[in-house]
Amino acid sequence: MLFSEVLDLITESAEQTIELPEGWGQGRALFGGLTAAIAWQHAHYGASNEQALRAFTVSFVAPIQPGQAELKRRVLREGKNVTQIAVEIVQGNETVLAALASYGRSRPSAVRVTDTPTAQVPGREHGPAFPKVAALPEFTHHYDYAVSVGGLPFSGNKAREFGGWMRYSQEQQPISIGLLLGLVDAWPPALLPHLNAPAPASSLTWTIEFPEPLDFQKSSHDWWQYVAYIDYAADGYGHTHAHIWDDVGKLVAISRQTVTVFG
Repeated sequence: MLFSEVLDLITESAEQTIELPEGWGQGRALFGGLTAAIAWQHAHYGASNEQALRAFTVSFVAPIQPGQAELKRRVLREGKNVTQIAVEIVQGNETVLAALASYGRSRPSAVRVTDTPTAQVPGREHGPAFPKVAALPEFTHHYDYAVSVGGLPFSGNKAREFGGWMRYSQEQQPISIGLLLGLVDAWPPALLPHLNAPAPASSLTWTIEFPEPLDFQKSSHDWWQYVAYIDYAADGYGHTHAHIWDDVGKLVAISRQTVTVFG
């Protein structure tokens, strides 16, 4: 099942039961980018068309499994300028994911700082793809990668930066917030190249911010640029931030994660 087909299952209802698909495994759970995108799609139906998504924060409470799940949406506050929407994914009567979507209307402001970090990602020809092997998480087979910053996961590379280029290998849809969430989270945690052997790791929390409304003329099959930076890592946890640019170097999102690693 394609990523976009999963998102198409979600309706405008404030509460809904859906069937989460096989084929998107990430260790002992479903791929976090997919579940986050499901939560965003559900939240989006509660927002005004006049307000754009400014930030989306996800807490991965427990592993989510394929099969039946409940979606629950609650508008915490709807103001003239800002709307806050909470979403939960529930399985087995337990919350397994909680998310908060913050929407805001553009308005005049005396503050304007629009210089953004410049994309300096080496070309795709300078980085290897992830090998298409069974040892990699199931979901990675839905993506194309070129790792041109840092090293491959479990390569013992101690660089603080990690990233390169990414796109959906089969999707050819106009880009959406949901599809972009899947692209950004498709990258393994930036801590993994530091390890010399495979070890479990997962996102604990994830916040992604959007400086400007997304350009929906772009495609999910276009190449997008991603670079993550390790701010701090110790005691089994890591704190990272990342920038995401489109294929021509326009900044589209800023991502921040707290990651757990068992290695």
